[in-house]
Amino acid sequence: MANAVVMLTPDGKAAPPAATRLDATKTIDQRDETFIPLVTILPRTGHVVFANNDKTKHQVYSFSPIKQFEITLAQGERSPPLAFDKAGVATLGCNIHDHMIAFVFVSDSPWTAQTGADGRAVIADVPAGSYAVQVWHPQLPPGTAGPASGVILAGETTEFSTTLKLLPPPPKMHMHTGHY
Repeated sequence: MANAVVMLTPDGKAAPPAATRLDATKTIDQRDETFIPLVTILPRTGHVVFANNDKTKHQVYSFSPIKQFEITLAQGERSPPLAFDKAGVATLGCNIHDHMIAFVFVSDSPWTAQTGADGRAVIADVPAGSYAVQVWHPQLPPGTAGPASGVILAGETTEFSTTLKLLPPPPKMHMHTGHY
């Protein structure tokens, strides 16, 4: 499944700061009444810049416990960098276009990656040891934690797989097609 987030947290020892391996500044674009990308991974204390490359105005918001904000962006505007200083998931929406949804996954672990279209995530250069594996996906039922497991890394390559029970994807809609 694409867009799952896989995070490794070492058992019994501290991990280096997530910003040592994860890009600290990301851009979330708005095009065709869609947030791009659907899922953005940030280290805690990372920043997001919102860009409106759409034909219409957007009002980006989050009421999530890890970050609450509201930004209005006219066509062609960019927001100043917005800091995310708590780990967790922030759900984003647009007050003008209710069908627009995206997610910011804020991690304390430098060993965090997103699955591609093939359903695989690659996390490289992880030291040998015992780790907790947490998996999250935007289609998990609300209030449901993704599966958590343990894994011991000892060699150059370790494979891990899990099964997620997901809700069906929301229907794609375009409300105003650039006329609002």
